[in-house]
Amino acid sequence: MPPEDPHQIEVHLDRILTERGMTLTELAERVGVTPVNLSILKNGRAKAIRFTTLSALCRELNCQPGDLLTYNKP
Repeated sequence: MPPEDPHQIEVHLDRILTERGMTLTELAERVGVTPVNLSILKNGRAKAIRFTTLSALCRELNCQPGDLLTYNKP
């Protein structure tokens, strides 16, 4: 897939944060990333995510990677 093609991964961080009653800033502090980087992920503009960050998100949100990310077929 060429870099300019849009990816088909949808991020559900906003929904999970709402369900958990947690702010983006609070989650960023718990996970150890900047709120700006977490916002990029939340808004679907991230090009990649480290497994360590994904693991920390799952730990703090008490969820599985599949709860955070889904693949949408074109």
